[in-house]
Amino acid sequence: MQYNSTRNTKQIFTFKEVFLNGLASDGGLYIPKNIPSYSLQDLENLKKLSYEQLAVKIILNYCSDEFNETEIKDLVNRSYKEFREKNVVKIKRFENIILLELFHGPTLAFKDIAMQLIGNMYEKILTDKNNVINIVVATSGDTGAAAISALKGRKNINIFVLHPHNRISKVQRKLMTTVKENNVYNLAIEGNFDDCQKLVKLMFIDQTFNNEINMSGVNSINWVRIIAQIVYYFFSYFKINKGRQKINFSVPTGNFGDVFAGYIAKKMGLPINKLIVATNKNDILKRVISTGVYKTKKVFQTISPSMDIQIASNFERLIFYISSNDDQATIKKMEELRKNNEFKLSREQLNFLKKDFISESLSEEETKSIIKKIYKNYNILIDPHTAVGLGVLDKLSNDEINVILSTAHPGKFPEVIKEVTGKYPELPAKTKKIIEEKEKFNILPNDLNIIKKFIKEKTK
Repeated sequence: MQYNSTRNTKQIFTFKEVFLNGLASDGGLYIPKNIPSYSLQDLENLKKLSYEQLAVKIILNYCSDEFNETEIKDLVNRSYKEFREKNVVKIKRFENIILLELFHGPTLAFKDIAMQLIGNMYEKILTDKNNVINIVVATSGDTGAAAISALKGRKNINIFVLHPHNRISKVQRKLMTTVKENNVYNLAIEGNFDDCQKLVKLMFIDQTFNNEINMSGVNSINWVRIIAQIVYYFFSYFKINKGRQKINFSVPTGNFGDVFAGYIAKKMGLPINKLIVATNKNDILKRVISTGVYKTKKVFQTISPSMDIQIASNFERLIFYISSNDDQATIKKMEELRKNNEFKLSREQLNFLKKDFISESLSEEETKSIIKKIYKNYNILIDPHTAVGLGVLDKLSNDEINVILSTAHPGKFPEVIKEVTGKYPELPAKTKKIIEEKEKFNILPNDLNIIKKFIKEKTK
C-alpha cells in the first residue's frame, strides 16, 4: 500500500512514514493511493470471522509493507485482550433501536479500539531504536485518556496530552491525570478543544521543532485510527444484516474521524446506505452537509464535550475525495478556511457529499430528553454522545435499519446522567478507584511558544 498527502499526490509515502509522522509536512492528511475493494463473495467469506480475525484481514490491506499477517494477528490479539467483551464491541437491541457499543476498552470510549492497536504498533516499530518518540495529542475528552492508556510506561515514548481546561468531564480528566507513569504529561490549556487542536497542528507544521523533539501524533488524523475503526462497521453489518439490504449508521462525531472510517468502509464495498452525521449545538458538519458552506462559529460548551468542535480535522480527507482526488483543489479550500474561516463547496461537490451523508443536530434539552426517554422506557443508561446519535433519527424519521454508534460509557458523564434520570451510572470496578486518586497536570496558557518550551524542557 502506497500513500499520498491530501495536498500532494505526487509524493509517495510508506505505511511506516504515515504512522510515525501522523501529519504530512505540507499540512495535509495521509490517504491511501488506492482503496482496496471487496466483492460480494469476499463479503460472504469475511462474514464468518470473529472480530479479531476480521480486524487482521482489513488492517493488513493497509500496512503489509511493514507487518506480515502473523505480526498483525499478534498486534490485534494483544490490543484487545483486556476488553470487557470477547468480540471487542457489543450489539444491543431494544424494539427498533440498535446500539453498537464501542466503549468496552480500558478508558470506556470507542477511541480505545484504535489506540490500543497504535500503542502496540509503536512498540513493535521502535523495538530496535534507541531514539525517543515524543507524541503530542489534543483531546476533547476521550482521545487523551485512550492514548495515555495505550502508551503509558512504554519504552522510547513520551506522550504530551493537551486538553481544554475545565471543559471536559471529571471522569474524562481523571482517566488521564491520575496516571503515574513518568512518560505521561497532561497539559490543561486555557482555551477550547479547537485551540488545543490548532496548537498541535502548528507544532507538526514547524519542521524545526518537529525534528528537534522527534514528534509523532495519535489524533484522529493518524491513518491507523481510521483503519482500526473501519473494522466495526464491517463486523456490525455482518451481525445485523440477514440479507443484502443496506444499513444506515448514525455516528455522533465532532472531528469527523469515526464517520469517515464508515465512508472508507463503504468505498471498500460494504453496502452502507447513509452515514448519518449526528452533531450537538456545534453543528458545523450539519451546516456544510445541508448547505455546502463550511463556516466556523463560536464553540459552545455542551454536555457532549467530545463534539464541542468547529474545525473537523478529518473533513479534509473527504474534501480530497469529493474534489476527484485533486490535491490543488484541496489546498485551495484549506487556504480559504485559513484566511476567511470558511469555504464553499460547488454544487457538484455538495451533491457528491449528499450521496453518502446526511446530518442533523440536537440541542442540550433534546439530548437530555433522549437520555431520560431511553432510561424510562428501557431502563438503559446512555451517555450524551450516544443520545445525540439516537435523537437525530427522530428528526430524520426514516423507517430503514439504523445502527447508532454508542461511543462512550455513561459512567464518564455521571453528573448529567444523574440530573436527568435520578440514577448515578456505575463505573466498571477498575475505573471506580481512580476517582479519589491524586491528579497530576499542568495548567498552561493558549500560547504556542510557552507550550513548545514546556515540551522541549521535558524531552531533554
